[in-house]
Amino acid sequence: MGKAAWPRSTGLEGAPEMPNVPFSTEDLLASIGQAVIATDLDGVVLYWNAAAEDLYGWTAEEALGRNIATLTVPTMSEQMAADIMLALRTGARWSGGFAVSGRDGSVFPALVTDAGIHVDGELVGIVGVSAHLGTALRPLLERSTDAALVVRTDGIVTYASPAVTALFGWQESAVMGQSFIPLVHPDDRAPLAEFLTQVTERPGGYAPLTLRIRHEDGSWTWVEAALTNLLDDPVVRGVVCNLHRSISRPAQERAEERIAQLQRALDSRVVIEQAKGFLAAREGTVPDLAFERLRSHARAHDLSVREVAQRLLDGELDLGPTARTSPPTPPHGTKGS
Repeated sequence: MGKAAWPRSTGLEGAPEMPNVPFSTEDLLASIGQAVIATDLDGVVLYWNAAAEDLYGWTAEEALGRNIATLTVPTMSEQMAADIMLALRTGARWSGGFAVSGRDGSVFPALVTDAGIHVDGELVGIVGVSAHLGTALRPLLERSTDAALVVRTDGIVTYASPAVTALFGWQESAVMGQSFIPLVHPDDRAPLAEFLTQVTERPGGYAPLTLRIRHEDGSWTWVEAALTNLLDDPVVRGVVCNLHRSISRPAQERAEERIAQLQRALDSRVVIEQAKGFLAAREGTVPDLAFERLRSHARAHDLSVREVAQRLLDGELDLGPTARTSPPTPPHGTKGS
């Protein structure tokens, strides 16, 4: 692009003339530490500064004339693209975080601010300034044993801390740019959506939400999710989600399972005792012999004693009559009962 000289006059009557400036607008943009990219309305790159070369890996010669989608943001959603264009056409700036890709195929979080270029009141192009979001967040989050995600209001992950690999087996680059929702247990998605809505609408502190997160191996891990609204923070532009492995919930589940096992055992015992009493009374035998009949039938038909007992009580099973068994005869020389 050609160099643009600074104007020597402000155009205002009585205002002093601007001093001579020893550098051009292009020199100024090239020296900015953040990537500056300009495109037309079709996304064709018209300007690409040195910081953009460093951030994305493409030289200006390679980037100029190519569509921005093939260079940095191949997976931008149609909804996000529409939101950006709507803001720019109304004269507003758009700022947000999303996953971008470099020339080497790496995916990383970027904070992007786009503004429209207007000529005679008509939108003719877009200029965007972008920075590596992880550069700002990693020093704050990488030392934490908690996994940290930055998500947009639509659930798209724009940053994942290194701890996600240790806790869930995820690769950072595989998570960024993807929706966080499929990683949550189906039964916990509605409570999470409600919680996220509360946090985005009313910034402030909230008690953590306990939910299950899918591990890379397919198992589910109980975590406590603490959400912090940093949508207005110029660096983050998202909701920070800290995920801490829950200790109390798995213990509670184990206790509940033990209680359930004891209840099932008690229910089974009650059914068997009822069946023993019923069979003993019907056949005039003792309970121990009635139990032996139940157990023998269960073994012969590959059933549990409880199943046989329940079928007998429900009238679905008839063990058939058996020889009446008299109480044992008392030893000789003693009185009978």
